[in-house]
Amino acid sequence: MSELATPERAEHGPVRGFLNIAKPSGMTSFDVVRDVRRALNVKRVGHAGTLDPLASGVLPIAFGEATRFIEGLVDARKAYRTTIALGVETTTYDSEGGRIASADASHLEASAVESALGGYLGEIEQTPPAFSAIKRGGVPAYESARAGEVVVLEPRRVTAYALEVTAFRGGPTAEVDVEIECSKGFYVRSLAHDLGAALGVGGHVTALSRTAVGPFRLADATPLDRAVALIEAGAWDLIAYAPDTAHLETDALIVAREAVADLRRGQGIRPAPRAIRRVHAPGIRARTYGIDGRFVGLVEATMTPGQWKPYRLLAYRATATP
Repeated sequence: MSELATPERAEHGPVRGFLNIAKPSGMTSFDVVRDVRRALNVKRVGHAGTLDPLASGVLPIAFGEATRFIEGLVDARKAYRTTIALGVETTTYDSEGGRIASADASHLEASAVESALGGYLGEIEQTPPAFSAIKRGGVPAYESARAGEVVVLEPRRVTAYALEVTAFRGGPTAEVDVEIECSKGFYVRSLAHDLGAALGVGGHVTALSRTAVGPFRLADATPLDRAVALIEAGAWDLIAYAPDTAHLETDALIVAREAVADLRRGQGIRPAPRAIRRVHAPGIRARTYGIDGRFVGLVEATMTPGQWKPYRLLAYRATATP
């Protein structure tokens, strides 16, 4: 796995930022958002990337104005650690679903599993599980599937940047532990199902943990119960990250006070050439800071070389509340 940047802690100030929550298994992502919203007593709270109830691990939570910058984490690379059972196929592609079929996997060896898994490395077409939150006609697919409807979702292009078998345990129902680094939209459950199908025995996920989302790592995540306790004690800033954390992988501009004022008026700016060293295609975004070091927001490169326009800015008043 590649090294991921370590985000800076947020300074005490307006109630806005990110939390790196270690989601426990058995809860939905919305359950976590609800608990954080209640503890913070703010309306604007959201998460970056849904985790199934079975799954645990990194669930970034944005609150206050930071929700305006959450897209940087939704689009970021993700990393997972999973256990796949080979020899049993289920309706949900995980251990919470009903068994559809089974086959003896005793003949499988680690080398065969690794070879089959390699076929899913890189950019691939992947069909999401019927039991997923993808909406069809405004209705989540899992609701239709639970109602007994036949749900067929369209394949989508996703990327697996790394797939590594870390352990293999043979038997009638073999188990393989896999570490994954992937793009947004990648379904580990679909990987388990497809791998089982390729090996001719079926497969499903029995354990799943998300170990990274962009700059957030599981090793640095705060368990939900501890996070709620700190928030309720008024110490949310001890575990919060600044609103620019979601875009740490983008370039940064430092601009004069006049340019900050222009951005806040909705006007474009032309920073000094030394402010940013690369030529950017139209639509590319960059973090922007004033000369005092404070994060202003995101700007977007325009059709005119060297010119940037405001894309998403923090509120002007530093003491503003969500």
